[in-house]
Amino acid sequence: MNSKLEAFKQNIKGKKVVVLGIGISNKPLIQMLLSYGASVTACDKNDELTPELVSLMRMGAKFSLGEKYLDNLDCDILIRTPGMRPDIPQIVAAKKKGAKITSEMELFFELCPCKIIGITGSDGKTTTSTLIYNLLKKEGYTVHLGGNIGTPLLPKIETIEKGQFAVVELSSFQLQTMKKSPHISVVTNMSPNHLDIHKSMEEYIEAKKNIFLHQSKTGRLIINADNEITAGFANEAKGNVLTFSRQTEDASVFLRDGKIFMDGVEVLDTEDILLPGVHNVENYMAAIAAVQKLVKPATVRKLAKSFAGVEHRIEYVREVDGVKFYNDSIASSPTRARAGLYSFEQKVILIAGGYDKRIPFDDFGHDVKARVKKLYLVGATASKIKDAVTKAYAGKKTMPIFIYSTMEQAVKEAYMGAEAGDIVMLSPACASFDMYKNFEERGKRFKELVKSL
Repeated sequence: MNSKLEAFKQNIKGKKVVVLGIGISNKPLIQMLLSYGASVTACDKNDELTPELVSLMRMGAKFSLGEKYLDNLDCDILIRTPGMRPDIPQIVAAKKKGAKITSEMELFFELCPCKIIGITGSDGKTTTSTLIYNLLKKEGYTVHLGGNIGTPLLPKIETIEKGQFAVVELSSFQLQTMKKSPHISVVTNMSPNHLDIHKSMEEYIEAKKNIFLHQSKTGRLIINADNEITAGFANEAKGNVLTFSRQTEDASVFLRDGKIFMDGVEVLDTEDILLPGVHNVENYMAAIAAVQKLVKPATVRKLAKSFAGVEHRIEYVREVDGVKFYNDSIASSPTRARAGLYSFEQKVILIAGGYDKRIPFDDFGHDVKARVKKLYLVGATASKIKDAVTKAYAGKKTMPIFIYSTMEQAVKEAYMGAEAGDIVMLSPACASFDMYKNFEERGKRFKELVKSL
């Protein structure tokens, strides 16, 4: 029996709980809280009363919807949605009145009875999380995968038992107010990201650090030794630190002659990795360190030969008239898009651009110059990316650059401008919010357009 959960049920009965945001992750959370006897008010800027909300209303939920949805947050417990800053005036006011401010992820960490493996980073965290999940599962463990990857774990808390594993992808927004860290923590890399929400790069880094700052001496931290920022985390870690590196054999997990070694023992030949790109070699290295002493090398090799990747991550879509199309919609930052560009031996035809997260594109301009044959731009950042690429050419003639107002135009024109043997890839280097709800919707739309060619 989960004694922490039972105590939580008793404590929350009759309490006034406010849930900020009625997105995919919070709907099952609202249902769970109602079933425990809480008085739940769900708040959202969207004032559309959908059938799902009507169903929640019939269960007893109350709503605060529309422009003034954050007014008068009268509650005992306030559950903040990721991406909403914890220091906005309404939340600060609720805290002053005595409300406990928390989040779905913070509650999960408080109540979870099993070991948690947490993964964060600017790039690669979803693939690394999925690799760790699959490796443990293939080894015979019962594993629960969730968090920023899209599946809320708190509503599943009744099914999670001691001796199992929870593999949790964690964003900076989820980590920002965390007071507990996973038993095993992985930081894939760090580079500028989400500077439209975080006040500075320093704040972004400090949020990420919460994945390991609250570990005990028995905790394990896995960091990328090749990344200057993550390498520095070792000095602040309280537990055991494992490093991975493609550049030095001084790391716990290192690369030698195309083979991955863990503590000097060969684990995996990179030629067996089905996923393209050196960044996926790093993802495997991080995963191997995370499952040290839990998963056999044979299990790692078996997975590498069969794992074709996660949707929207350099995902092969189809071939049309000798032109191959790849969907890398997950690439919502320049560094993530860079990894996609260097995944292929040849130069690609790139479709990029999107929502402006106030991240500089200077370095990305040089990557585009080196790895792109033709550039098709859409979205709010189209001109910024064009300027960065033009600057990289230092006055010389650039590759062909086109700007369009819609994805439909960009896909059609990229196809018309391609020749047999070319690769056309959507790798936006930006978030999707100027045109789509999220990167999944953007990637699905891209695939629809490619399949209709």
